[in-house]
Amino acid sequence: MTIKIVDLFAGIGGIRLGFEQACKELGKKVKCVLTSEIKTHAITVYQQNHKGDINGDVTKIKNEDIPDFDILLAGFPCQAFSSAGKREGFLDTRGTMFFEVERFLKEKRPYGFILENVPGLVTHDRKDRKDKIGRTFTTMLNSLNKLGYKVSWKLINPTDFNIPQERIRIYIIGTLTNIINLNELNKSNTKQKLLDILEKDKDKLDIDFTRKLLEKYQINELYGKSIKDKRGGPNNIHSWELSIKGNVSEIGIKLLNTLLKERRKKQWAIQKNIIWMDGMPLTLDEIYTFFKDISKKDLQNLLNKLVTQGYIVFEHPKNLFEKEINGKIKKLRIRDETKPKGYNIVTGKLSFPISKILDPNGTAPTIVATDVEKLAVPDGKYIRRLTNLELLRLFGYPDNFKINNISKRKFLDLMGNTVVVPVIKEISLLILKSMSRQNYMLKKSKI
Repeated sequence: MTIKIVDLFAGIGGIRLGFEQACKELGKKVKCVLTSEIKTHAITVYQQNHKGDINGDVTKIKNEDIPDFDILLAGFPCQAFSSAGKREGFLDTRGTMFFEVERFLKEKRPYGFILENVPGLVTHDRKDRKDKIGRTFTTMLNSLNKLGYKVSWKLINPTDFNIPQERIRIYIIGTLTNIINLNELNKSNTKQKLLDILEKDKDKLDIDFTRKLLEKYQINELYGKSIKDKRGGPNNIHSWELSIKGNVSEIGIKLLNTLLKERRKKQWAIQKNIIWMDGMPLTLDEIYTFFKDISKKDLQNLLNKLVTQGYIVFEHPKNLFEKEINGKIKKLRIRDETKPKGYNIVTGKLSFPISKILDPNGTAPTIVATDVEKLAVPDGKYIRRLTNLELLRLFGYPDNFKINNISKRKFLDLMGNTVVVPVIKEISLLILKSMSRQNYMLKKSKI
C-alpha cells in the first residue's frame, strides 16, 4: 500500500524526510497529502526539497477539507513549554496548537502519529516537583488515549544515533493497534565527534574580539570554552580577562572573579534583609570584608574605574515585591531604593560576538535559534562560525539538502527549530514495521 501522511507545523520538512527515509529502507511507498506551515522562509526551503502544495495556517483548514491519511507528523510549536520562553503552556496560543493535532486525529482516525517537542513539555505545570510529568502533558496524553490511541513517549538524545549534538527532545508516538516500545530503537554503535562533520579551510572570523582571544590563548586552549560574564569554572572566559571593555590589571581581574562568586552567598541577603537572589550588589564595606589585597581607598578607586569601564555597575539590590497585574497578584524583582547601593557584575553571554568555542573532539550543545550565531569552531589556527552545511549535518540532513535564496539569519532561525532526521527515521521504522492494513482497518471500523 501507499502510506499517506500529513505534515503539520512542517518547518523545513525534517520529520517528513526522516519518515520518507524509513519508508524507502523498507521498500514502502509514501505520499504526503497535506502540508501545513506558516513561516515564509520555512516554506521556501520546504518547497525546494519536497513535492506538493503547502497549506498555510492549520487552524484555517476545515475538517471537511482534511484528506484521508495514515500517519500524522507534527513538531507542534514548543515555545510555550521551552525553558527559553515564559513557559505559559496552554495559556500561550502556540501551546494550544496541540489541539489542532487532536482535531486531525479525531476527524480522520489515522493509524498513528509522531509528535516532537522540547523536554520542558514533560514537567510543565507540575503540581508537585516530585511528579514525573506535569498537568499539561497529562492533559495531552489523556486526550490521545481517549481517541483510542496506544501512546508511548521517550526523551531521546541524538548522540545515540551518531549525531554530535546534545539535543534531548520528547518524542510521542501512538497507533490504533499496539504500543510501540521506544526502548527498541536501533541505536548507533558509534558516536560521531564534532570533528567528523566539520569542513576545513573556511573563512576565518577575523575581528578585534577573536584577535584578542588568539593573542591570549593557543587555539587548543580554547576548545570547549564559554565566553560570558557569569560563573562557569575553568571552562569560562570573562570579558575582563580579555580586556574587552578596557585594560584590567591583575588585581582588578582577581577582584572581579572574587566578586562574581561572593555576590551569590545567602549571608548578604540576610544582612541586607532582602529575599535571596543569585547575584546581589555588594557595598564597599561588604566587599572589603573578603577582599583586602589592597587598601580600602585603593579598592574604592578600583571599583570606580571598573564602573566607568562597564565591567560592574553601581545599583540598588532587587527585592521580591507583590504587584497586581491585570487583576492577578504576581511576585516581581524590583530595585529596593531603601537599601544602599552596591557593586555588581554586568552579566551576560550573548553580548559578545562569540559565546562558546566548540570542542571538535566533543559534541555541540543544543542548537537554538537565539544563540546559534554566537557559536564558533576551530579551523586550523583560527576560529570561525559554523557553516550552513555543518549545521545541516548536526541535524542529520543530507549534504544535498537545498537551502537556496534564503538569508543566513533566516536559515539559522530554521535550524534552531528543526528536528534531528536520523532519530525520526528510527522511530518511523518501528511504526512502519508495526503497521498491518488488515488490523488497522478492523480497529478503525470499531471506533
